[in-house]
Amino acid sequence: MIIFASLGGLAMFVIISISLFRNNLSKQKANRLLQIQKEEIRTQRENVVSAYDKLKSTQAQLIQSEKMASLGELTAGIAHEIQNPLNFVNNFSEVSEEMVDEMKEELEKGDYEEAKSIGEEIKQNLSRIRLHGKRADSIVKGMLEHSRSNAREKVPTDLNLLANEFLRLSYHGIRAKDKAFNADFELELDEELPKVTVVPQDIGRVILNMVNNAFYTVNEKSKTGIPDYHPMVRVKTKKTNNGIELCIQDNGSGIPESIKDKVFQPFFTTKPTGSGTGLGLSLSYDIIKAHNGELKVESKEGEGTEFTIFLPN
Repeated sequence: MIIFASLGGLAMFVIISISLFRNNLSKQKANRLLQIQKEEIRTQRENVVSAYDKLKSTQAQLIQSEKMASLGELTAGIAHEIQNPLNFVNNFSEVSEEMVDEMKEELEKGDYEEAKSIGEEIKQNLSRIRLHGKRADSIVKGMLEHSRSNAREKVPTDLNLLANEFLRLSYHGIRAKDKAFNADFELELDEELPKVTVVPQDIGRVILNMVNNAFYTVNEKSKTGIPDYHPMVRVKTKKTNNGIELCIQDNGSGIPESIKDKVFQPFFTTKPTGSGTGLGLSLSYDIIKAHNGELKVESKEGEGTEFTIFLPN
């Protein structure tokens, strides 16, 4: 009996030992699995972070590419716009040079009153030269500011001036590239419009993009040969109770209702392949949102489109 009891105790000990061993093995296995899972999670996290960084870098490159594309659109318009003040500078300089010789002749004859009169005219010419020189300088500075990728500062801005300038730059830019292009444009600017605190380069880019789109759609519609069709783009500003509105209207082909909700999505475009990046309206939307504003679109297929920018006071 004692022997059997001893054997039974030994068997129990063995069973317990085996059970503990198996438990230990299970814990080791569980620890190994847990470690593997942690490694996999860490690797996946690193991959996600890396992919996100690449996405941000790609997005920044695409945005800069779009900005440089819009700069290219500006180049021809700027060349036309800058030629005007330079012509004035050259003309008034030549005239003033001739007037200096006339003044010398009057002084030699002793007609000091006439010499003084000529001197006053020269002074006026110099004032005109300075005025048009500043105009040329502002165009160049605007072009340089537009091409920079660094963060901009919000400053009180005359939106009427901005709308006028970028509308004309867009028109002349398109005319320079396409001699067959023909469209009218109108400005309806609220003279009581207060200045609004914005990043002028960014808001200018928004105006340029939407005006370019408006001229594009009216030009495409004019090619269809519709009788008595007169392509027209209107830019309007208006003071409201809560801020200001800027509208860009066209009488082009309009936007189908089925895709109207997609026009602000990145890479969405109705233009033929190679004619647009599909980023212009998306970036415009983001710029207006960054200014705590709102960008809306109203359109009737076959009749035209109106984009409205609202900027708070």
